[in-house]
Amino acid sequence: MTKPIIFLQRAFREEFIDKIHAIAPDYQVKTEITPEEAAAVEISVGWSEKFNEPLLSTNQLKWVQSISAGIDSLPLAEFSTQNILLSNGSGIHALSISEHIIGVLLGYYRGLNQSVKNQEQQLWGQTTIHYDQLAGKNLLVVGTGHIGQQLSRSIHSLGVNVYGINTTGHPVEGFTETYSIKNLAKIVSGMDIVVGILPGTQETYHIFNSDIFEKMKQDAVFINVGRGDTVHTKELITALTEKSFAFAALDVFEEEPLPSDNPLWTLPNVLITPHISGLTVDFQNKFMQIFLANLKAYAQTKKLVVNQVQLTRGY
Repeated sequence: MTKPIIFLQRAFREEFIDKIHAIAPDYQVKTEITPEEAAAVEISVGWSEKFNEPLLSTNQLKWVQSISAGIDSLPLAEFSTQNILLSNGSGIHALSISEHIIGVLLGYYRGLNQSVKNQEQQLWGQTTIHYDQLAGKNLLVVGTGHIGQQLSRSIHSLGVNVYGINTTGHPVEGFTETYSIKNLAKIVSGMDIVVGILPGTQETYHIFNSDIFEKMKQDAVFINVGRGDTVHTKELITALTEKSFAFAALDVFEEEPLPSDNPLWTLPNVLITPHISGLTVDFQNKFMQIFLANLKAYAQTKKLVVNQVQLTRGY
């Protein structure tokens, strides 16, 4: 009888391959498969559209471990129909994204962004540099999961008041106060900084739109490191052009790479980064802590213990 396959859709170090074999000796571990071998894949680490048909047509696939936190590009309906378990990489990128957000804020409030531009022109420009104080600002984290909680811990030491938005408004440790997502439009008017860290779901699609932007303070900052489609791009461009709020730092977009003719590239009150906030040092080790814990549980009970995604919710 052919052993079932654990299909690794990206390369991992040999030390981790050895650990997989030790936990699941009754499985083959492969980084490449033929169409015929797809029928024996029970566990897929990572996902690629090109494997949709061969992996989903056999009913052999039982569990997908997503490498990223975001899973909105995966065929969730098919997973649900076939009762395929799904877990994600949530939490791996929390420190990296938190540091990215803090770097963006310091770059804006301390005039570093403008100084870089001035240096390119050999312009001193001391009297024209925009500056402000980050301490004392009210920051709203829209999405109080792993990343939001890490951001709260990291930025508290800089004297920032951190508030949170989540599905129900349930309290979360580290936040001064939390609110239900249905109250987002009411809350943003009192915030100096609004940070989007939301997953991509039907409920969050275009949740950051003209209604939200128009209610923000004129000197407010908007940062998005969640999913690109949580922002209505055209309405964001309008808001920035009309200066409904002061500044946006965007790491994710509805269309990536961002097209060269998109007006966001040339707006002076925008910082664009190419989806880099989640780049993480020693990623493999952090990811394998999640996968190996799940693999051990799955091998024994066919259940997952870390980051299982509720397919009906999309997170």
